[in-house]
Amino acid sequence: MHGVRSNTPSPASEAAGAGPSRRSVLGGVLLGAAGLAVGGQAVLAPAARAAAALRVPSDDVAHVRTWMAWPASSAIWGRQLTGVQNDIALIAKTIARFEPVVMCAPDASSASAARAKCGSTVTVISSIPVDDLWARDTAPVFRTDGQGGRDAIGLGFNGWGNKQTHAKDARVAANIAAYDRLAFTRVGFTGEGGAIETDGDGTVMATESSLVNSNRNPGMTKAQVEQAVLAAYGASKMIWVPGIKGQDITDDHIDATSRFIAPGVVMVQVPPANRTDIWAQDARKQLAILSAATDARGRRLRVIRIDGPDTLRSTNPDFVDSYVNFHVCNGGVVMSQFGDRTKDEAARQVVAAAYPGRQVVQLDTDRVGGGGGGIHCSTMQEPVP
Repeated sequence: MHGVRSNTPSPASEAAGAGPSRRSVLGGVLLGAAGLAVGGQAVLAPAARAAAALRVPSDDVAHVRTWMAWPASSAIWGRQLTGVQNDIALIAKTIARFEPVVMCAPDASSASAARAKCGSTVTVISSIPVDDLWARDTAPVFRTDGQGGRDAIGLGFNGWGNKQTHAKDARVAANIAAYDRLAFTRVGFTGEGGAIETDGDGTVMATESSLVNSNRNPGMTKAQVEQAVLAAYGASKMIWVPGIKGQDITDDHIDATSRFIAPGVVMVQVPPANRTDIWAQDARKQLAILSAATDARGRRLRVIRIDGPDTLRSTNPDFVDSYVNFHVCNGGVVMSQFGDRTKDEAARQVVAAAYPGRQVVQLDTDRVGGGGGGIHCSTMQEPVP
């Protein structure tokens, strides 16, 4: 998904012939923009309060719940489906130790299977059908006004630039907003939740490759995309990093390389020194740009460096080995580990120091990683008003 691959696999590797992944750009069925028109429309009345008062909060605010989506398509996952389902169930059960989790399943039969794997601590519903598990990109982005009000916005999910058919997923944002009885607005650009990081204090960041791209925002200049993002997120400054077009299905989402930890603080995953591939180069560019950047309040960003793993269990070339693709929840942080004991523990310590007072739980989610994503990609937090 995001371009934080390792080219240094360990001998203990997964079986060859992994199923399709989101990095397999040519693996999906192309979908014309018209096919997502219904999902891209605002289906509820716009928020009554002034849009300027609403902003997307940071991930670490208190949550009502976490939204997830159940993978049930053998056409997408092939023989990897059971393993991916086990990973998603593990993520959901772990988050449910800290806050409520609602899992959206495609249909009643899939919901029954999801309940069997997730257990009683996870709420599974089939009233919001999904195509796949990537809730970060398909669920709505929630906004709050600091006075007990909130709404939901849709980023017009179009299968990561019309690369794959996800007609059900295109409607998920509006359907979740309706479930929550929240006002819903389709914003003025097309993108995905994983493409944009916000500090909740006026600053957002993203890759140009994902948003300033004709497969999502044809005819829009970088400045126009920026203004649309700032208006939607209630922010005043956008930090851009170049990113990489056309090498993975997301065109290089930022949330597997660079994350906001707090206002004025970012965490960047840096690859081992011996890596020179395009993803490693991209990560080093992000580190350099963010180390020199200032936020909306004029503060020089403090950059926390986290080192990527040297070895992996997986030999899948599409594998995403991102420690920073973690999910922050009430009292906890849920993150991945990759079988490199030294680097896994060092990464856990970095995240624990960044989020004092929260329990950090590391999980083996290699099946999801082989599909081109991570824990953050499979979750969307719903903040307390």
